[in-house]
Amino acid sequence: MSTLVSEDLRVTGIVQGVGFRPFVYRLAEALGLSGEVGNSATEVFISVAGTAAAVDEFIDRLHTDAPPLARVDEIRRSSRSGGTAVAPGPGGRTSFRIVDSRQDSGPRTIVPPDAAVCDRCVAELFNPGDRRFGHPFITCTNCGPRFTIITGLPYDRPATTMAGFPMCPACEREYADPLDRRYHAQPIACWACGPSLAYTDAHGRMVDGDPIRLAATHLRSGGIVAIKGVGGFHLACDATNVGAVQELRRRKRRPDKPFAVMAADMSGARRLARIDIGVADQLLAPAHPIVLAEARAASVLPVAVAPGNPLIGVMLPYTPVHHLLFAAGLGPLVMTSANMGGEPIVYCDDDALNALGSIVDGFLTHDRPIARPCDDSVVRVVDGRLLPIRRARGFAPVPVRMPSATRSVLAVGGELKNTFCLAGGGDAWVSQHIGDMESPATLRAFEDSTTAFSTLYAVEPEVLAADVHPGYAASRWARNRSAEVVEVQHHWAHVASMIAEYGLDPDTQVIGASFDGTGYGADNTIWGGEILIASGRSFHRAAWLEPVPLPGGNGAVAHPSRMAIAHLHAAGLLLSPGLPPVRETDANELAILTAMLDRTINCVPCSSMGRLFDAVASLLGLRHEITYEAQAAIELENLALAGTSRPVPLAFAWHGDRFDPSPIVATIAQAMEDGAGASMRARLAAGFHLAVAQVIVEAAKRCHTVPVNRVALTGGCFQNA
Repeated sequence: MSTLVSEDLRVTGIVQGVGFRPFVYRLAEALGLSGEVGNSATEVFISVAGTAAAVDEFIDRLHTDAPPLARVDEIRRSSRSGGTAVAPGPGGRTSFRIVDSRQDSGPRTIVPPDAAVCDRCVAELFNPGDRRFGHPFITCTNCGPRFTIITGLPYDRPATTMAGFPMCPACEREYADPLDRRYHAQPIACWACGPSLAYTDAHGRMVDGDPIRLAATHLRSGGIVAIKGVGGFHLACDATNVGAVQELRRRKRRPDKPFAVMAADMSGARRLARIDIGVADQLLAPAHPIVLAEARAASVLPVAVAPGNPLIGVMLPYTPVHHLLFAAGLGPLVMTSANMGGEPIVYCDDDALNALGSIVDGFLTHDRPIARPCDDSVVRVVDGRLLPIRRARGFAPVPVRMPSATRSVLAVGGELKNTFCLAGGGDAWVSQHIGDMESPATLRAFEDSTTAFSTLYAVEPEVLAADVHPGYAASRWARNRSAEVVEVQHHWAHVASMIAEYGLDPDTQVIGASFDGTGYGADNTIWGGEILIASGRSFHRAAWLEPVPLPGGNGAVAHPSRMAIAHLHAAGLLLSPGLPPVRETDANELAILTAMLDRTINCVPCSSMGRLFDAVASLLGLRHEITYEAQAAIELENLALAGTSRPVPLAFAWHGDRFDPSPIVATIAQAMEDGAGASMRARLAAGFHLAVAQVIVEAAKRCHTVPVNRVALTGGCFQNA
């Protein structure tokens, strides 16, 4: 006779809004088990009874067979006494059921990220016999908006922005049937009960006709259309129309930064870029991010889409609206976030009209509210491995597990490309990309998002963690709160975050190469080329890039030529008129810069590796002024990758605990004086990159006198492939 057992299970992870309860129901039915399953604000709870073997298999398969969007982090088991035989019900079925959600207290469950519309829904979208044929909001438990529509937990329809759309009888039947693909799919809708699309002109006046066809007509004729998606508006135009692309650049005041392009399907993406297996996997992943890939030389895209850049940001349609637009006969579309540079994405209809009315020719919008903005994620694949560039839609707000964390903390993030992090109950929830905090609009978005996270996860921060920089807007915001504030050095934060990401004990020490553009140092200078011996609790600066004066402070960030002149000056080299940064600098400005450097007036010492990349880019004649962050470094990387012959050997000089780029600067300057052509400049660019790699290796060897066997590479410079 089989042993009968009864167990209570508590399942945590991404287990709500992903079809987990109907999966549990079907699995229990298949294994002949009795019991129940339900949601709470903190977990999925399961009571199950049956033979010991069946219960063990059930628990194993909760891990191995979970739905595609689910992630099971932990299953806590507790046995109940008095297990009884499982009596078959009518038709031989056992009595397993799905019960109503319940409220409880404790660490909240994980909110699932938004997912691209799945293949089955797309098939129904274009099936004339399906009742959702052409419906622009088709979804199921395996796809669709989640993070951007959730307003509370547990994840049920009243706690989403779909609460204002009562289900019709047909949708209610699907929603209530555990065997249906749309069982408890909270965004479920159809033509009879769902949100609706509309097309308006630039002044918000409704235009009669099919919204999809109206938008497609305007795009096809060279117009610019704002399209409301799951996390905000995009600005769209025909990516093959050079006039439309240039006009979008003019209206958005974005002269150089590359635009992302959406292709209709994978074959369309392959016509635009070189798609290897790693890139294809990311394009087709549930997140459907923007993936940076090498542009094809014979691409139909004009240079204006990504000027001076051999890479193109490609993505595939991830909403039903996108699929319907391409079905209307459109080619590839520029799809760029609807915002001005550095500001948060526009996501509310009223704000869109005010902010975008002067930019667009029309709006393709809908009446489902967006609970919180969420930009597109941007990723790159390097040697087959995922390198996130911007973590947003499809990734946020999946947390980093931090079981050792005992206090609730809000870490407010940095100044540029801000994200914040809320930690509590063993999880650290990293927000979506917010924007550059120099903008009042971004600060408001930051405040709204931190409040939303705190409410959603029921975590009231005891401590605010802020960058030590006295001028950062997020840090000033933290210091003006009533909570305890802990100030953290910028580059140590980079290394500590990596220790957490990789699940290491906070006491574990690593050798951290923390390379970026700017960070306020512990000695009140500007850091950015740091080798730290660090744990999650402390750090010391073991080695660093030889500092040079930063002429004019932050003003030098937008002018790589100034950094090149500063490095030439620090190396004791003449400012020869034959050198590109000298040649491109006005005589009066050059005189002022020289005087500032000679007398160290308005010059903060700077050990930034990011600024050294800028200086080398200017020395090689690539870029002397930038219009977006890291533009010069990106172009320098592209030049290095273009080289087909042997890199020029370059090396830093070591002076105690400092590595000095003066020999590199001198070699490049001499080569440029000698009239280096395109091939030589590419060899020099490649040699510089190899020199940076080699100095990290040498620094790690020098630091290995302490018992540390891990090296962490972190900071913005490491977005360079």
